[in-house]
Amino acid sequence: MCLSIPGKIVSVADGAQDDLRMGRVAFGGITKEICLAYVPEAEVGDYVIVHVGFAISKLNQEDARQVFTYLAELGDVGELGALDPAQEV
Repeated sequence: MCLSIPGKIVSVADGAQDDLRMGRVAFGGITKEICLAYVPEAEVGDYVIVHVGFAISKLNQEDARQVFTYLAELGDVGELGALDPAQEV
């Protein structure tokens, strides 16, 4: 099963790796470097859906929170830790 997770873009570096648009994306308690090539309109502060290291679409903050709420209810937040869905993603 494949799973995509929402995260918040905290920084963007155009052309940083192999001329691909890359950025740092926060997922609750962790931050990862993610390819932003598929969402060229995404900017710092935006929320994106990430799958295997690629941001594949934008979404709003409320939708991102709802996904984390569902994951917390399932008890499946894994390496994200004990994420409080009320906190900013």
